[in-house]
This record gives sequence, C-alpha cells and structure tokens, in this order.
Amino acid sequence: MKKKFKNVLVVLGGTSGEREVSLQSGKACIKALKKKGYNVSAFDPKKNSLNVIDKKFTDVIFNALHGRDGEDGVAQSYFEYLKIPYTHSGVVSSYNAMNKIISKEIFIKNKIKTPKFFSLYKSELKKKTKIIKIVNLKKFNFPIVVKPVNEGSSLGVEVSKNFKKLFISINRLFKKYDQLILEEYIGGQEIQAAVINGKALGAIELIPKRSFYDYKAKYTKEAKTKHIMPARLPPKKYKEVLQIAKKTHKVLECRGVTRSDFKFKNGNFFLLEINTQPGMTSLSLVPEIASYKGVTFENLVEKILLDASINR
Repeated sequence: MKKKFKNVLVVLGGTSGEREVSLQSGKACIKALKKKGYNVSAFDPKKNSLNVIDKKFTDVIFNALHGRDGEDGVAQSYFEYLKIPYTHSGVVSSYNAMNKIISKEIFIKNKIKTPKFFSLYKSELKKKTKIIKIVNLKKFNFPIVVKPVNEGSSLGVEVSKNFKKLFISINRLFKKYDQLILEEYIGGQEIQAAVINGKALGAIELIPKRSFYDYKAKYTKEAKTKHIMPARLPPKKYKEVLQIAKKTHKVLECRGVTRSDFKFKNGNFFLLEINTQPGMTSLSLVPEIASYKGVTFENLVEKILLDASINR
C-alpha cells in the first residue's frame, strides 16, 4: 500500500528544560518510523533554526519536541510558515494548552472541574500581605501547589505546606519565571488519560514513590512511579474520565495525541492540565496505555504521523 508520506523529518531536542526527554522521545520515534519503512531524518532546533528546514526533502514533520518553544505554538508557527504538514496540535491549541491560566479558563468555561487557582506576577513579590489575603479570600487550604505558567513535565512545580514554605517557593521560582500559578493541592488518585485522533484510548493510574508526580518520578528509573493499567476505577468512573479527556481534547481543538492529567477524589475528577505532546520514552504513559489496548509502539507512532496536517 502506498504511504501517505515518504520522507519524515523528526524534530527533537530543542532548548527547553525538557531537552533530554525530547531527545529520548525523538530517537524512539525515529526507530519506530524506520521499522515502518519511512525515510527518516532528524533535526535539532538547538543546532539550527527551524526556518532552514528543507521543504524539498521533507514530506511531513514529526514533532517530538517537549516544553517551551516546541509545545507552545512557537515551533508550530514555523511549520505553518514552511507549509509542511506536522504532527500533534496546531499553533493556537498548543499555546492554549501550554499556558496553565488560559487552559484552566477554558476548562471552567466548559464545565470541566479543575483545582482552584490564581496567578501571581513577579512585580507582586514583595506584597506578602496580598498573597496571604488572596489565599485566605479564596479559602485555599494547604498544601498549595506553586508552578510556572508555561512549563511541562512538572518542571518548577513545588508543593508548600505553610505560608513560610510558600514564600520560599515563590521567591525561588521568580528567579527564573515572571509569572506563577498557585493552585490548591488535590489529594486522591493520580489518573492520566490518553486520546488519539479524537478517540479515547485508555486511562492509567500512577502511584509515585516521591511526594508527588514530579520530573524525577516521571523520568528516572530509581524514582520510578508504579503504573497501574487500567486505572483502578469503577467502570462508570473509568468511562467518565475517558469522556472528560475526549471533551478536553475537543474543546481545545487538539490534534494527534494528548494526555490529560487528573486527580480523582471523593468521586470527582479534577483536571490538572492537558499535554499536547506527551512523552514517547520507555517510561512514558501513552505508549503504555496503547500497548495495553493492543497498539504497538510502531503503530502508535504511525497513527500520530498519519494525522499530520497544516492550517490546524
């Protein structure tokens, strides 16, 4: 059967804090696509600007970047400019999903439960009394999660158990970021659900060995989180979380594969965020969910590739 695309350019690495994870994802996808019979080459934006990609030898771009400049609409805008079909979500969807404030506003507008939150700018750093006032006014309970507005893989996420630790976390993060989001911590089960090409694939449960599912829990073997597939939920609740993930994918107008991260507590699902370019490493969740559903890694990568397009 004639393939839709022949020459695939896998864009990987980049300059974000998730560079190493992106390199792992990209290399795994290159291997899978070669097994599927595609002509595959690699491109690292850290070494060359995206605008030098040669259209003559590129039928499609497999975007394996993670984090800022790769997952937030920046790389996607280059691909649109070059008029080369590319995988995953488009410019606006990627930007909206990456920005935790915008995405939460979209969740709320569409009646999708998410933890209470407010944003804080660096200019407000000295106003401790204002922070205390907002926390009390919004009736936040500790612990409180503090994180950058536009990072992935739990980079920069800190959990504060009191005001003293909260101020320390805020000061530390403002050395690197201009805007933070403060979110009420929700306990309960960690549930993550995958959607591919508009269809719910499955939901997995995570039991971190660490205090929460942070970067080390996600990507280091020594801190490897316990994965339970399928998630331990009553059948109706399992179906419900898949429906919410599918709805989230739709309302943000995402394409390809997404992974929505939830907390499940007292019968309710709280959506933390949606990832438009989830990891494709040996420890990644989407490949594990797909495998349980009988989809090999090679077939998963090809499914994502065949959904590539422009003008998303």
